[in-house]
This record gives sequence, C-alpha cells and structure tokens, in this order.
Amino acid sequence: MVLAFAHPRGGSEKGEAWYKAGFKTTKPNTWKDFISCAEYLVKKGFTSPEKLAGTGTSAGGILISRAITERPDLFAAAVCNVGCANAMRMEFTPNGPGNTPEFGTVKDQVECAALFEMDGVQHVEKGVKYPAVLGVGGWNDPRVAPWEPGKFVAALQADSTSGKPVLMKVNYDNGHFTEEKIVTFKNFASQDAFLLWQTGQKDFQPVN
Repeated sequence: MVLAFAHPRGGSEKGEAWYKAGFKTTKPNTWKDFISCAEYLVKKGFTSPEKLAGTGTSAGGILISRAITERPDLFAAAVCNVGCANAMRMEFTPNGPGNTPEFGTVKDQVECAALFEMDGVQHVEKGVKYPAVLGVGGWNDPRVAPWEPGKFVAALQADSTSGKPVLMKVNYDNGHFTEEKIVTFKNFASQDAFLLWQTGQKDFQPVN
C-alpha cells in the first residue's frame, strides 16, 4: 500500500497566502489540488483509478465530496469522515455561525455561490458511476452534524449507478474526535478496512 499526503491550497501549513488561495470563492483550488495529486500518483505509476482511494475529515469533507463528484472516474473509494459535505446548510448547525468567516454565508450573494460550489450534496448527479463511499458521523459531534455526511451518503445511494457500496457509519461513542484511543483505533481501522476492501486488497475481501 502506498500512502500519500496532499497539502492542497486552503490549509495553513504553507502560510497565509496558501490558506487564502483556498478560501471562500477560491475554495475550489482545494479539491482541484487534491485531484491533481491523485492524477500525479496515477501518472507516475504508483496506483491506478481502480485502486486509488481518498479520505477527508471535518472541513476535508468539502475536499473529498467535491473531488469524487468532480472526478468520479479517478477514485475507487472514498471516506467522508465527520465531513462537511453539505456546505450550504452548515451555518444553520450549532457550530455553523462560527464558521461563516471561513466558508461564507448564504446571506451574501457571492459567498452563497461559493458555498454551492463547495457543497458535495448539491453536486451528486443521477446516473453517474460514483466510487464506493463510507460516510462517518459522530453522534455527539458538536462541530459537524452527523446529517452532513449522512445526506451525502443518501444522495449517492439514490443516484449512483456504479453498483458500489455507499454506507453510513455512526459512532455513538464519539464526537468530532476523542482522546479515547480504543475508540479512535476502531474508527480508523474500520475506515481503512473499507478502503482496502474496495481497492481489491486480497486479505480484506469477503469470504464466500
């Protein structure tokens, strides 16, 4: 297995300018950078679309939901882990108003259009062959309501024609994250098992 860590624009690890290059109206750079990283891995022979998977956590739900709705042909599987997949409704959650300086508000015409572009749920189209997807929600999550990845999963279940599984997992003993290591290890072990199953790793296939 090859693990690759992308650093798309919108993160702050490369400075303020890098952060602002994936901010509100420039947010599409975030998932487009992620797609470019995926294309690079394929081009260089590290993997193929049949074995490529991606994950996004928290605000990374914007990244992964839009990456697979923009390029469903590029990924075999994806995990939206406590992810913001319904950006247009995010400000109406308990933690939402505090995030409007980061993502924008539907009350502003320009920012509303930017939120629409970020919204994975709004970009699921009927009849498209989408990757296998595992949505993960924390039942006690104060930051991202579990219905955000849940709505994304429901939209994919209704419209995808790939025949690949689209599942929703709710962690009832978790919030946005937890310091309890056993809960954390089980959470990420199940996500990795899903990805290894859907990318064809022989040790993770169902036994007939």
